[in-house]
Amino acid sequence: MTLDERLEHVAVVGAGGKMGSGIVTLLALEMAKLRGRVENRSKCYRLHCIDLSDQALDGLRRYVKAQATKAAEKSIVLLRQLYADRADLVENYDVIAEFTDTVLSLLRPSTELSVARGAHLVFEAVVEDKTTKVQLLSELNHLCPPSTFFLTNTSSIPISLLDREANLGGRIIGYHFYNPPMVQKLVEVIAPQAAVPELVQLGRELGERLGKKLFFANDVAGFIGNGHFSRDGLHACREAQRLAKDYTLAGGMYLVNKVSQDLLVRPMGIFQLIDYVGVDVFYFLLKVMNEHIAGEDLHSDLIDRFYELKLLGGQWPDGSQKDGILKYDRGRPVGIYDLDKQQYLMFDPNGWTGELDHALGPYPASHRPWKALLALPDKDKQLRLYFQELFASDTLGARLAQAYLRRSKEIGEKLIADGVANSVEDVNGVLTNGFYHLYGPINDFV
Repeated sequence: MTLDERLEHVAVVGAGGKMGSGIVTLLALEMAKLRGRVENRSKCYRLHCIDLSDQALDGLRRYVKAQATKAAEKSIVLLRQLYADRADLVENYDVIAEFTDTVLSLLRPSTELSVARGAHLVFEAVVEDKTTKVQLLSELNHLCPPSTFFLTNTSSIPISLLDREANLGGRIIGYHFYNPPMVQKLVEVIAPQAAVPELVQLGRELGERLGKKLFFANDVAGFIGNGHFSRDGLHACREAQRLAKDYTLAGGMYLVNKVSQDLLVRPMGIFQLIDYVGVDVFYFLLKVMNEHIAGEDLHSDLIDRFYELKLLGGQWPDGSQKDGILKYDRGRPVGIYDLDKQQYLMFDPNGWTGELDHALGPYPASHRPWKALLALPDKDKQLRLYFQELFASDTLGARLAQAYLRRSKEIGEKLIADGVANSVEDVNGVLTNGFYHLYGPINDFV
């Protein structure tokens, strides 16, 4: 069965969630393009959107409509070619409206898993919990034909484990979209040895159709992206706790967050990134990896405390950031939660945060923030100059940044040594594409 044939009947489970809604939209756009071809207009295309929450499914329809309209506006030339035989579609807004209507007509929202019966492709994007995923995939295996292929958006659970316990016979691969799927170009593909070759090839073709950059990881818990991110976050937690004796725990966390953004030249500080991903997601990621990877302590009592207090971060339905480790105002961090005082401490440049900024010391003269460097054609040259100055400095901030960079490189190299990644290029590619870092963790300036 070809990819075009499989895209006639698709199901997404967990469709109303943050990741599921993006996956639904990407698939619906591709299916609508297929449906728009003259030779396909008599065919019935179905995209079953399955979620436990009716409210989430209501929001899904609004989200897909908005995204489809934007996509149509950007692709108007291609859509005019697609509808070249439609004399009734005169103006651009006619074409946009027709395409958007086609996208929405594909959606079959439901809270019942049974509607997936007969689907040729099933995408799973539910909570990062092995028991839940195995139970769900086992039910789907009984519902769907033996030819159905499964793609799981798991960010950490070994695919071979899901395959074996759900008895899928190699008909599943990891297809880890990065958040948000509509924006992020990276997809991390995990194809265990038992995976059906046709499914692996289908994953490649689908990625090309969706305009994604595919990086293949081996089937080890956490894979490349989260394998690095989890250990990176653990380093930050331990550094913050080490600094607590001199600067308090809240102060230590503030310092590490600032260093990891400013002096490492990243788009977000590490604790802001954990909030963005979700403290609960990070918690479960560590839990899964700690269970499946021997010889490492992949656990943080600091993260446990935030999880237990339900300070989880994540996003509201409109995409705005929820409070978590940090407090936010219009998407910008304005405070940090003090676990000792059980309240948020608001940033105060003329008070406690100003004193901590002073303690970090002056930045190297060539320092520029991430956003400023991002647009420079010679950013690699500028970065090299900056890091030379950083490693020649002996301020508190420079020492923290140097230790962080060394640990980041060590993590990347270990991913290769442990057989998680196949090459330096794969590690660096996932971190630069999936996390928007300006440089890979394995480099020659550390």
